[in-house]
Amino acid sequence: MGGRRVSSIRAVGAYAPRYRLSADEVAEAWGTGGPGGIERVAVPGADEDALTMAVAAARRALSAGDADSAALDALAFASTTPPEAEEDPTARLGSMLGVESDAARAAFTASTRAGTRALRWAAEREAGVALVAASDCPRGHPADDEGRAAGAGAAALLVGPDGPATVEEWGEYAAAYPGTRFREQGTDRVEGLGITAYDRQAFRETLSGAVEELNADPDDATAAAVQAPDGALPYRVAKDIGVDAERIAACETVSELGDTGAASVPLSLAVALSDGHERVLGVSHGAGAGADALLVTGDEVPADLAIDGGAERSYAEALRLRGEITGGPPDGGGAYVSVPTWRRSLPQRHRLVAGRCRACGTLAFPPAGACAECGDRGDFEDVRLPGTGTVEAVTTISQGGAPPEFAEQQQRAGEYDVAVVALDGPDGGQVSAPLQVTGVDPGTLDVGDRVRAAIRRIYTQEGVTRYGAKARPLDAE
Repeated sequence: MGGRRVSSIRAVGAYAPRYRLSADEVAEAWGTGGPGGIERVAVPGADEDALTMAVAAARRALSAGDADSAALDALAFASTTPPEAEEDPTARLGSMLGVESDAARAAFTASTRAGTRALRWAAEREAGVALVAASDCPRGHPADDEGRAAGAGAAALLVGPDGPATVEEWGEYAAAYPGTRFREQGTDRVEGLGITAYDRQAFRETLSGAVEELNADPDDATAAAVQAPDGALPYRVAKDIGVDAERIAACETVSELGDTGAASVPLSLAVALSDGHERVLGVSHGAGAGADALLVTGDEVPADLAIDGGAERSYAEALRLRGEITGGPPDGGGAYVSVPTWRRSLPQRHRLVAGRCRACGTLAFPPAGACAECGDRGDFEDVRLPGTGTVEAVTTISQGGAPPEFAEQQQRAGEYDVAVVALDGPDGGQVSAPLQVTGVDPGTLDVGDRVRAAIRRIYTQEGVTRYGAKARPLDAE
């Protein structure tokens, strides 16, 4: 059933990995092109996943909306590729962003509709400000269309009162179409049966059914954010949902990012709203099959989008980054850190919480032991660093030189840099910390360069992935 519920979008943010794999590279490797309408796909770095991309997009939405994460009333995360099959990702996402522990939370997964389901959950809350992060990096077999279309990206929307854009209407529709797209238990690969007419019928019926539940005329929309498992299917159903190809093209991201799963429609919404479209139709689809439709109206929304990548990679390099042709970590060795011990350092690793000596005001990172300046052993006052800093020293860890816990990352991404960074204090002053470098090729950073902390995967041990801050150039996308 359709419905009308007024809620506002106050700001949007978006992020996509910098690596790109072109359709020409795929065609050269396989002797045939991949899914139509995709010029290149975004490839996650070896230290990126759906959670780290969600953090990047969320921070941009918060910045664009001039919002304090500690003041959020609710947090939602949507993905078909959460880091763990059974774990609430909003707990770690909230820790990384600095969301209060008593904020309402919800996770949506198992469907490419998850992004719009999360947005509806946030929009239908009675009061307060919510942050919705939709992030995805689906995988398929390299020989299949699902694998060749697989991309990556994240969008975040700040939802609450008094925003410049209004989510006016919702509609949804479901019909049983088993086998249109699925991922079996115990695997990370999306599959399909390849029955083209059947797949298109499921897509067409559910999307048009959801749009029919809206009271508004979709033809009035100036942009249409449509689920895009490839670059052709959205245009095949354009007439069925009451729009033309031009309005889909106005905000599509599939041609440059590939299939972004649950983030597909939120990403296109973010593009349309940042471009100032006053009426945007959004239509998502999830296999099974079902669809959501929504109408957003209003003025240009504050936005901070970082989805333009520029680092082209060969087909073999892309397979390495995705872990398709690399081995696992070496047996034995490595610096063992128990999960309880790691947890005690989460304020530092997730939010760069330093300590200020109550006696002399000197910063310490991490805050432990006696003050290095005055020797006082009193308690440190917690202070959150802004996350920027200056490179004091940098070195490259070449192939074979990584500690065992980082060996898998090096197999996938190659050599990497480690920098000593003088992190800025909130009120002046600096404190030094060693940080691995990300988001830039090794050897790029120099002493004196400005950097910003970004959340990335550190390593996985005992099946538990550890996340923490790494340094990336301040002006990098």
